Amino acid sequence: MIGATLPGACWQRCRTHYLRDLLQKVAKSTQPCVATLVRTIFDQPDAASVAAQFDRVVAALEDKLPDAAAHLDDARDDLLAFAAFPRELWRQCWSNNPQERLNREIRRRTDVVGTFPDRPSVIRLIGAVLAEQHDEWSERRRYMGLELLAKTDAVGVLSETNGEEVMLPATVVA
Repeated sequence: MIGATLPGACWQRCRTHYLRDLLQKVAKSTQPCVATLVRTIFDQPDAASVAAQFDRVVAALEDKLPDAAAHLDDARDDLLAFAAFPRELWRQCWSNNPQERLNREIRRRTDVVGTFPDRPSVIRLIGAVLAEQHDEWSERRRYMGLELLAKTDAVGVLSETNGEEVMLPATVVA
């Protein structure tokens, strides 16, 4: 679905929200153990170690918690997409905190108004919030610095959906 809309894009699921979903598949008594195991995946120094640790965690869960192991294995691509980028960007890739912060700000501002008279007024308010956030991120603080993004060493790849060239990190292509 994402590949059809944004050719060449990958989906990175927020690890905190995924872990919350995964822990619902296991008994309350085993949740701390499973959470600790899954967190070890993200504590690895490089992409190869991340993939190897992911496989070890799935293997460790298969015997005692096959549903959790299957759930984790099914989410492999969504959870490990961050590993295609330089290590310095991993923290920003595997979290959706800025998006959640933006959603809270929009919710806070719309709650103040309460009921909007029409659709264009909602669009104006939310548009103003988004423009303000854009200015803040582009002028004052950057979530991903340009020097870090330059390290992604993007290369052109032909999209499978429409044949257009898209840019991907070289590690995704390799």
